[in-house]
Amino acid sequence: MVEAQTWTTRRMSNPRLDSPAAADHQVLDIPSTPTGDVRNSIYSVGSHLSPNLLTALIIASWFMSNIGVLLLNKYLLSFYGYRYPIFLTMLHMISCASYSYVAINFLEIVPRQHILSRKQFFKIFALSAIFCFSVVCGNTSLRYIPVSFNQAIGATTPFFTAVFAFLITCKKESPGVYCALLPVVSGIVLASNSEPLFNLFGFLVCIGSTAGRALKSVVQGILLTSEAEKLHSMNLLLYMAPMAAMILLPFTLYIEGNVASITLEKARTDPFIVYLLVGNATVAYLVNLTNFLVTKHTSALTLQVLGNAKAAIAAFVSVMIFRNPVTVMGMGGFGVTIMGVVLYSEAKKRSKFTTH
Repeated sequence: MVEAQTWTTRRMSNPRLDSPAAADHQVLDIPSTPTGDVRNSIYSVGSHLSPNLLTALIIASWFMSNIGVLLLNKYLLSFYGYRYPIFLTMLHMISCASYSYVAINFLEIVPRQHILSRKQFFKIFALSAIFCFSVVCGNTSLRYIPVSFNQAIGATTPFFTAVFAFLITCKKESPGVYCALLPVVSGIVLASNSEPLFNLFGFLVCIGSTAGRALKSVVQGILLTSEAEKLHSMNLLLYMAPMAAMILLPFTLYIEGNVASITLEKARTDPFIVYLLVGNATVAYLVNLTNFLVTKHTSALTLQVLGNAKAAIAAFVSVMIFRNPVTVMGMGGFGVTIMGVVLYSEAKKRSKFTTH
């Protein structure tokens, strides 16, 4: 899955959290800060720990799960030879649905919310379709391009978010915000021109993943606008994940053939594939869970900053593990893109402050 995953925050009880999209690969949007009732109902895991230590552990878990799912996807799809990105994404969705059901109904991490109307159901279904497109494209790109290049492209999410917001809602940003997008785009142009393992198809599907993630953020803000229709991020995942799995099922059967029997046959000769797939699907859910926990214990703005740092760390770790070649110009382009994302975030904050 994974769609780790930039993202647009939905405002709920705290209007200060209306902040710009951040880069992540294969997960849902940055979860909104829970309301007071939600905060009080969350089980007190780690209550015997000091708040600072607990927050540090949660942030560390967020880093490990986000980087872990990227590296596991890359290993499975590119090095291990498991060339079924759609089926792998479907396993991620089944995992997210199962773990979300346990987390909400048994562990009571957040109160259960229900779909109230057929109209709301179809809105969530539409978001699931966009989500599927984004995650499948992201996983597919890892077959053809390095994680470092994948993360550099993913950092351009704010650019696509601004484009879709203008095209769909006619929302215009301040000149400072648009100027901040220039290094976001120019950095990826530099990185692409100097990428030793550049693959056009991998590049295009990764662009599609990034655009899909931005489109979902904008569409979600349009569709789930009323207070009655708003769902907490964990409940939204509970409903979106099984819908996404159902959407992906016919595609994986048509495009990837009898992948289930192929996987079972492979498991008989190599049981390690079972541990890889189960572990990969579990970490894909942990990405969403730790997104929520980081926001609960810090803020959505902190999650955006961590997202920028994660992209750089994931790129560095992947180079160390997979030994993919990098160039000075490529690293410079990646750095320019990250700098542009930071400038964009600051420009958005100033724009919101002057507006209000």
